[in-house]
Amino acid sequence: MAMKVKELAELVGISVRTLHYYDEIGLLSPEETTATGYRLYSKENLEMLQQILFFRELGMPLKEIKQMISSSTFNKEEALRQHQKMLMEKRSQLDILINTIDKTIKHMKGEIQMTNEERFEGFDFSHNPYEQEARKRWGDEAVDEANAKVAGLSKETQKAVSEIYTKLASIRTVSPRSEEAQAAIKEWYDCLNNNFGAYSLDAFKGLGQMYVHDQRFTKNIDQYGEGLAQFMCDAMAHFADVNEKR
Repeated sequence: MAMKVKELAELVGISVRTLHYYDEIGLLSPEETTATGYRLYSKENLEMLQQILFFRELGMPLKEIKQMISSSTFNKEEALRQHQKMLMEKRSQLDILINTIDKTIKHMKGEIQMTNEERFEGFDFSHNPYEQEARKRWGDEAVDEANAKVAGLSKETQKAVSEIYTKLASIRTVSPRSEEAQAAIKEWYDCLNNNFGAYSLDAFKGLGQMYVHDQRFTKNIDQYGEGLAQFMCDAMAHFADVNEKR
């Protein structure tokens, strides 16, 4: 049974304005809007909202969430398992922080003595946990090595890379599965293998996913055109899937 926006807001515990905003930015649009203007949310909408809120709980910005769930490679079950893993890690960190507070109170009362190291147990100032997981999963070392290689490329190769990005940006509004997009993404696949070492199809697909999971990639690539990183991600995934079967 479809739910009205007010009913959904009350169920979840968020504001109606938040749901309206999610609709405005294209993050979560209701299944339908009646002639009288009522937003009606389906069971599938509820499932997606749960995913969005899990991402938000892990500190991911709305823009990144939208890119993630809009990707053709997005897998709901896999995402839930990643949420579970990272929330359990977060719970472990909170347990350590709670223990640190307890020990600090006892230290203040003179009941125990704390070392300097014990005072700061549990603090973690690292970046977005989902980004960390993505880099761990698809190869942090490989990514950093690729970035270093880019900086050391000859001017001719840098120009070739720029031309491929420009070409892809010019067609980013077509389907990433189209012949035109696939021909262009093959140029990128060949360029990587010729200049950055051997890239398997699986590594190529994983790199494409990194383009939208890692803000540093997204920011640099989207300089050629808004949405290019997502377009390349989808095109690279399709290219890898098709050629893996051959």
